[in-house]
Amino acid sequence: MSGAVSAGLSLTRGQMLAYGALGLPLAMAALPVYVHLPRLYAEATGLSLGLLGVLLLFARLFDAGIDPLLGGWVDRAGTRRRLVVVALPFLALGIPALFHPPQSLVPLWLLFWLTCTYFGFSLATVAHQAWGAELGCSPGERTRLTASREGFGLIGVIAAAAVPAWLASDFVAGISGLAQLFPGLLLVFAAWTWFGSPPTPGRLPPRRALLGELGHALRHGRFRLLLAAFVLNGLAAALPATLVLFFVADVLHAEEWSGVFLAVYFASGVFFLPLWVRLAGRCGRVRSWVVSMLVAIAAFAWAWRLGSGDVWPFLIVCLLSGAALGADLTLPPALLADLAEDSPAADPAGERQAQAGAYFGWWNLVAKLNLALAAGLALPLVEALGYRPGAAEGAEPLAIVYGLLPLLFKLAAAALAWRWRDLLEPSR
Repeated sequence: MSGAVSAGLSLTRGQMLAYGALGLPLAMAALPVYVHLPRLYAEATGLSLGLLGVLLLFARLFDAGIDPLLGGWVDRAGTRRRLVVVALPFLALGIPALFHPPQSLVPLWLLFWLTCTYFGFSLATVAHQAWGAELGCSPGERTRLTASREGFGLIGVIAAAAVPAWLASDFVAGISGLAQLFPGLLLVFAAWTWFGSPPTPGRLPPRRALLGELGHALRHGRFRLLLAAFVLNGLAAALPATLVLFFVADVLHAEEWSGVFLAVYFASGVFFLPLWVRLAGRCGRVRSWVVSMLVAIAAFAWAWRLGSGDVWPFLIVCLLSGAALGADLTLPPALLADLAEDSPAADPAGERQAQAGAYFGWWNLVAKLNLALAAGLALPLVEALGYRPGAAEGAEPLAIVYGLLPLLFKLAAAALAWRWRDLLEPSR
């Protein structure tokens, strides 16, 4: 079928697993920093919520803004493996420091270590993604490499959610224990990736200046089309992620089930990920991605009708919508890896230029801005409709925004991806 992933592979399964292994500690770092950090500093240090919000906003804007610049650096570095090594000490030092704050100079401590952590995380993420695009020699290889990376990432998210509660019943003690374990886990999985992945083919650095190279990526027509579908689909995922804990607490009245719901969702993503890879090999990645979006729509379409005590129906929603998650995480980045590697960027002698970093830099910037935009859209909207956390009134508007608004974005993303399917994944 037109656009199907090629079946011929030259990398072994062990090499692909080794490449993806680094995704686990990177995901384990991301969840506590984005989810647990605000609560930790509010409870353990007494930092005012207003000041905490300003510091987090500044650091997160920095985090998003540097991604394209880091992508350009990655393309000029000669080898992406080297930049991964440069990035990891910032993470290994930053995570334990962040989650063991002092009792004095707390704002400076938070801002300094959060900046270091974001720098290390963003550099490692962009370099790892670009490394995979360069490592794969065919669409099939790039899809499987992306699936390996994202599969390990999902396992890392589940571990980051479960380990603190396993270590201690107290929130602060549990998250501090996870931070202490993190450097060792990072070392083990980074070593697996470093020694188990094969060397990559050489790439010349881009001929353009940094800003020119970043602009060149944005002027790429197929990249803009893929990015448009990715933005809409990302908003469809970020909106319920922003509101899910409010929905569980004030619509389902099942706050104690929150961890189970999230675990089922992410575990389903891990379990069904190989299915999407096989389907992409038979039908093409864009078509498989559209199918996954339709599955998510069908699974989520009746969530807004749920009410108090509907625990088991919502578990089914989590299971089925989680089944589509693996496709969302794997297939669009795999398409981007192909696009970056197949773009015309050779020197006069025919040697390939490194350019995947610029594309993944913009990609990660958009992914992070999606999360910010979802919060900026969903939270004021439910408040304007009368919802107040913990109050009896306003639950119905919350359920409607949580359950129906994401469907509009998901339908739009599916429509665009289907319309542009032959452009996003041309026949080979």
